[in-house]
Amino acid sequence: MTTLDRRTGTTPPAGGSTPARREKAPGERDGLMRALPLISTPVLLLLLIGGWQFTVSVIGVSQFILPAPLDVWRSLVDLLTGGTIWRDVWITLYEVLLGFVIAVVVGTVAGAVLGRVVWLERALQPALVALQVIPKVAFIPIFVIWFGFGTTSKVIMAAILAFFPIMLNVMLGVRSVDRGHRDVMRGLGASRWATFRDLELPSTLPYIFAGAEVGIVFAVIGAIVGEYLGGSEGLGHLVVRSLNALDAPQLFAVIVLLAIMGSLLYAAVTLTKRLLIPWHDSVSGVSP
Repeated sequence: MTTLDRRTGTTPPAGGSTPARREKAPGERDGLMRALPLISTPVLLLLLIGGWQFTVSVIGVSQFILPAPLDVWRSLVDLLTGGTIWRDVWITLYEVLLGFVIAVVVGTVAGAVLGRVVWLERALQPALVALQVIPKVAFIPIFVIWFGFGTTSKVIMAAILAFFPIMLNVMLGVRSVDRGHRDVMRGLGASRWATFRDLELPSTLPYIFAGAEVGIVFAVIGAIVGEYLGGSEGLGHLVVRSLNALDAPQLFAVIVLLAIMGSLLYAAVTLTKRLLIPWHDSVSGVSP
């Protein structure tokens, strides 16, 4: 008697088994995942520019409010070929990178100490929460009074914004080290340095880079906000100058330039992570 397959509603072939679906090999699936951003990014960019142009041309939004993409492109080319923009780019990049490096060093040390010394973390927790919930913009006038309108106040602002995500991730990473593995290392007679080098550091590195990926974005925000509210140079100050001149194409061109710079910095952190911890699931793409 012929029976129907309950899943497909068809008659199974002779032998009583249904044909199995071919599953993609892990290498093929990983290749598709790596190629996906290369496909989706241009498509999303074209959709954004197309919708932008449609809004200006068809809907009729005033170019004083939303300039056409071509006008923004011309303004961006003029900025890049004018020569003066590169000083502002270098100043902002210097503030972001120096603030980010300070945040990585201080955040890693503080997170490692607080992750290992539980009583100290409990004692400092109210102060850390209070500092974290305070709007960081409120510190800018104080930093301007203390350090002036130069780059120092912007570096400190970038470091403060990037510090907390790095510290919290490092603290979580230190506490996530398996206690049994640590006991095994001690049982084998490993020194504290060997335990840190061979167990704790490799286990914490993914958390450090997770915090760094967020921290580099916050460092860019901190430097730009600092230049915007209390600066006399840099891309953030150029935004203010464009706004005061009511130059909408240049304003959007600077925003595009900031987006490119932030994306490149984030890509640099991600590339560093791939080079230093290629074995981790977040890099290899292997699902847990």
